[in-house]
Amino acid sequence: MPVTQYYGTGKRKTAVARVWMRPGKGEIVVNKKKFGEYFPTSHMQFTVLQPLELTGSTQAYDITINVLGGGVYGQAGAVRHGISKALLQVDVGLRQKLKKAGFITRDPRVKERKKYGQRGARARFQFSKR
Repeated sequence: MPVTQYYGTGKRKTAVARVWMRPGKGEIVVNKKKFGEYFPTSHMQFTVLQPLELTGSTQAYDITINVLGGGVYGQAGAVRHGISKALLQVDVGLRQKLKKAGFITRDPRVKERKKYGQRGARARFQFSKR
């Protein structure tokens, strides 16, 4: 009997998450570490689990995640995006629910580049008339 596997790629800022879901009992492994070990704060854990709780499938799938790039909060957002896209492969009927919550749309906000001759992206050196 072949094992059914679902895949989703999630992105946020410069973080990229590759998510594999298999029917199971709810175990989550991130970069070969336990879920709570990789995402230690409750806010990050909440962010990652949002699509599973919304669809009522927190204990239905074993999830393996590879995530790289960015910071931990960006990675948590990328994992949420990846899980949402993998859930769409499981059942297309979940699309409306996930879309309304804003989990399918890739968040396009990234850090703006510093401009030459200036202090930062928007910050300027103080102007002196004389």
